[in-house]
Amino acid sequence: MIEFLTDPIVVTVLLTIAGVGIVMELFSSKFGIAGFIGIFALILFFYGHFQAGLAGWGALVLFVAGILLIFIEFFLPGAIAGTLGVAALILSLFLSGEDAMQMGVSILIAIIISIVVFFSMIKVFDKKLVLFSKMVLFDSTKNEDGYVSNINRTDLLGKTGTALTVLRPAGTVIINHERIDVVSEGGFIEQDARVKVIKVEGARIVVREVK
Repeated sequence: MIEFLTDPIVVTVLLTIAGVGIVMELFSSKFGIAGFIGIFALILFFYGHFQAGLAGWGALVLFVAGILLIFIEFFLPGAIAGTLGVAALILSLFLSGEDAMQMGVSILIAIIISIVVFFSMIKVFDKKLVLFSKMVLFDSTKNEDGYVSNINRTDLLGKTGTALTVLRPAGTVIINHERIDVVSEGGFIEQDARVKVIKVEGARIVVREVK
């Protein structure tokens, strides 16, 4: 059994199952069957390599720490714990392998297949990435919902006033005894010239000289 579990092909299969299991858990709000299958595959991997004398206690400690960090990730906001957990797992795999090159190839194959499964879940099955949605703000402040970044002075549309300063093109005008910061439509407007509000875009008020 130990010889079977340490076979390069079996190692690649176990790591692939573990990678796919972790990827599937990214689309789940709770730790489920896919995660347990992935962890069980890793346990088989480390059991075989530990019994064969290839994996030391340092690799096992990293493995356990990685599993705990990934598990903790499902109860904490952000992705720091999960990222550290995956890094600890990959490092423990390298420390457990007899041949670093062979282990690197197995890990690379597992990562490639996991990436394919990841994008298939999004593109083909239209799944949502539940895990990382905790660290992304999806709420938006729309005008339709009553959120405004500033006062929209649409009441000034069509009103006329007098340029208090020279508009080059920004300046100040007086409309109904109120000082208002405006910009001209593009041209230079002299002081005391008559102007008319032709456009209001939030806090940006555009005026045109009245001849």
